[in-house]
Amino acid sequence: ALIVGGEFRLDDGLKFLLLAPNRQAYGQLSRLITRARRQAEKGSYRLTRQDLADSPTDDCLCIWLPSCGLQFDDGCWLAAVFPHRLWLGIGLFLEGGDPDRLIDLQRLAADLAIPALACNDVHMHRRSRKPLQDTLTAIRHGVPLARLGYRLFPNAERHLRPLPALAELYPPELLAESLRIAERCHFSLDQLRYEYPRELVPEGHSPASWLRELTERGLRRRWPEGSPDKVRRQVEHELELIAEMGYEPFFLTVHDVVDFARGRGILCQGRGSAANSAVCFALGITEVDPARLDLLFERFVSKERGEPPDIDVDFEHERREEVIQYIYEKYGRHRAALAASVTTYRSRSAVRDVGKALGLDRHRIARLVREIDRLGGYRLSDDRLKAAGVDPESPVIRRLLELVEQLRGFPRHLSQHVGGFVIAAQELSELVPVENAAMADRTVIQWDKDDLEGLGLLKVDVLALGMLTAIRKALGYLQDYGIARGTVGAALPISSASDSPIVVGGAHPTPEPPLTLADIPPEDPEVYAMLQQADSIGVFQVESRAQMSMLPRLRPANYYDLVIQIAIVRPGPIQGDMVHPYLARRQGLEPVSYPSPEVKRVLERTLGVPIFQEQVMQLSMVAAGFSAGEADQLRRAMAAWHRQGGLEPFEAKLLKGMQERGYDEAFARQIYRQIRGFGEYGFPESHSASFALLAYASAWLKRHHPAVFTCALLNCQPMGFYGPSQLVQDLRRHGGEVRSIDVRYSDYDCSLEARSSTPVPPIEGLEAPALRLGLRLVKGLSRQAAEALTAARAERPFSDLQDLAARSGINRRDLEALAAADALAGLAGHRHRAFWEVSGLETGDPWLPAPPADGALAMLPVPGEGDNVVADYASSGLSLRRHPLALLRERLARRGIKSAEEILGVRDGAIARTAGLVVCRQRPGTASGVTFVTLEDETGQTNLIVWAKVAEVQRKALLHSTLLAVSGVVQHEAGVTHLVAGRLIDLSSWLQGLVARSRDFH
Repeated sequence: ALIVGGEFRLDDGLKFLLLAPNRQAYGQLSRLITRARRQAEKGSYRLTRQDLADSPTDDCLCIWLPSCGLQFDDGCWLAAVFPHRLWLGIGLFLEGGDPDRLIDLQRLAADLAIPALACNDVHMHRRSRKPLQDTLTAIRHGVPLARLGYRLFPNAERHLRPLPALAELYPPELLAESLRIAERCHFSLDQLRYEYPRELVPEGHSPASWLRELTERGLRRRWPEGSPDKVRRQVEHELELIAEMGYEPFFLTVHDVVDFARGRGILCQGRGSAANSAVCFALGITEVDPARLDLLFERFVSKERGEPPDIDVDFEHERREEVIQYIYEKYGRHRAALAASVTTYRSRSAVRDVGKALGLDRHRIARLVREIDRLGGYRLSDDRLKAAGVDPESPVIRRLLELVEQLRGFPRHLSQHVGGFVIAAQELSELVPVENAAMADRTVIQWDKDDLEGLGLLKVDVLALGMLTAIRKALGYLQDYGIARGTVGAALPISSASDSPIVVGGAHPTPEPPLTLADIPPEDPEVYAMLQQADSIGVFQVESRAQMSMLPRLRPANYYDLVIQIAIVRPGPIQGDMVHPYLARRQGLEPVSYPSPEVKRVLERTLGVPIFQEQVMQLSMVAAGFSAGEADQLRRAMAAWHRQGGLEPFEAKLLKGMQERGYDEAFARQIYRQIRGFGEYGFPESHSASFALLAYASAWLKRHHPAVFTCALLNCQPMGFYGPSQLVQDLRRHGGEVRSIDVRYSDYDCSLEARSSTPVPPIEGLEAPALRLGLRLVKGLSRQAAEALTAARAERPFSDLQDLAARSGINRRDLEALAAADALAGLAGHRHRAFWEVSGLETGDPWLPAPPADGALAMLPVPGEGDNVVADYASSGLSLRRHPLALLRERLARRGIKSAEEILGVRDGAIARTAGLVVCRQRPGTASGVTFVTLEDETGQTNLIVWAKVAEVQRKALLHSTLLAVSGVVQHEAGVTHLVAGRLIDLSSWLQGLVARSRDFH
């Protein structure tokens, strides 16, 4: 059996082990670790003798590990702290002086009147792992192996040695004492019992009665005329099971967090399996209406599973910290902390760390790392090694590859979970050690998500979602600029939903309640028509290359179609061969049939094809006789199948159960194949239903208020699939007006202006606003400088550049960043003139009395269009001038290279050439080695398909081009055009240094 304990080294070097023989000792050990960790920065600990003496350790057993210089006084001090609970540990590792050391330590133990025992000091499970142990030691100390000296173990004896080998080394009495102390240690982690917080229940209520009260209030709010019978039955079923499992405090805790966010105007949305719950809908935790869907509650709470439910709540990413600090404040640091996440080694990080340990110079390591990519399966083949300029047969390189392979998947460090909060009724450190996070004002526990599930600890996922921030900002802009309620209410039909459980936006200058998601008109045909054309750049969840290819084929026409659209482009449905049958049935090319009425009830909404995890669970229940708990076990086995197997035990039960109920073997085996496909990640319907709400909301904003939507997206960067350049170009293609960064008008954030000669907001009337780019896009400009500039401008407009510099007080570096972005053109003329004037300004006080002479300024050449475009991309990542490809169009045309728009007119199967800036590269795991590339020119985008063989042969051009020319075969299918690449040519040199960054393998 495993013995729970910890090794400590005090500030003065005193080293010892503490063991936990029982639950009380474990709590003491956990609190002591917490104290040590909280007194130091992340990744380290600090403990003094006074700390140890002041900490309760009455139930812990202590094993002293003396250093080479034996300290009698140390033993006396420890014996006083741990009376009758102190042992002296002796480790023998076939090192020189072992016999003498044994005699000295036994004498010391006798002098102190404490027992001695054998300690093995295990650092590896096998002797052969010594090279890896040495390498990890070098990584830990940040020193190459060749310079570690005595910090390395002299031999490989610190492994799990067999008992006969230990018997030859240690006297029998030492081994016997080790067994005696082991027999005293009965504690196991499964003895931990978790108690939920209870202070959320008001006087006169029990947790069950208060949850019912809040649920009834929510039902009345959702359905003022009375909830549907289906919903009422579901609520009663859920409350009964929640009461049986004792989970009421969990739901009350999540409701309290959501209620806080709602009160602060923070947009939030529950997702994941919580969307299966009618109670969560009534409480406002999720917005997925149970009356509209047929979701399986057992996907969320299972009696057989016996674990607390998992509720994920997304909050605006810019305001999630408010929610996190609320939880800390409400429950205290002693009761609440974030869960941890174990970060493991991947190929690149392993090569970096092992390379340093082996003494490779940083340039060679960088070359090796550059050769690790998705195309090569993140492995360094001999060809890749040669490309990096190293000899594959070099002993050092062979050792590096061997160690990297061993290190892949190995824990690298402990980081904080993306948002999983653990909240306890009493002291959290009684259950698990707590330590400081790298981020200020954050504490984390030392266990990750899987540990929490195994021990049944409450975890509330407080997650961040950029699209929620964007939607909230966009709705706020609509209201601020009078495009919505009141002034021009006809532009945005308003429903009577001011008491919606989700509040969007913060304080607005208008007295009306802020707009909410409920104010967005549902099922707008224009929105679905836009999506059917794959016009979805910026739209949540359907803007990827794969989703944009699927949209014209699936042609979503309502909310549930959007639920399917989001879920079907996932590895599970693709590997389970569910996509093509579904599309064929949807398009009427294949008949829809069901082997029984029971199966029809489960699969009718997806035309007889299982798309979602919940459907697989329901099928196992209605067609094979699984209980709800067994169905949930099947779901878990599906999720873990590719990592650790485990589906096989379900195969026989599933096939037998279906055959006993009259289903033929072919149908049964087809279902099992599809279940195996879900091992590659099948989307829960509840998850997709939650995301579909936000997908529709973002699509509605894009369709009806594109400038507002783009403004919100830009002010939430970095997020989403596309960068500012693609978002701005998309808006301009839709007829939107975009105005340049200008210190006379730009705020820090991008903003909206009236489409008139004088840009003075707010907007009047129904005319679509223009988008003014903000100072946040200027590379190298600090936010502090931008805010100082806008504050000075608010007092009165700037008369010239010297006035701006004097009143804002910003430094030369910030002024040069503004000049580089051409943001000073309105005050100083073109870029060159702005730079010249900036160079003549003193950053201190006083300023030079006058700018450069007019004669000198007149001699400055005006930058050409190409120079300006290159400078635009370098300084802000985009340009409002002509697209770089427009400047090269004549040169490209001479090579027979067509634009993206022209490619659309080429007949199917014909060979054509095109070129464009590389926007993104993707290689999904389900694509059989195919790489998808998106190119952009002045007319639009071209989608490339690069087969694995082509990618391998032309790897350099594929991966490293900024401007890529392609010759290939045109394919038109279901409104989607692809170019199947044959030859790839890197034309990046034509760009004259223009920097355009792509989004690769996201």
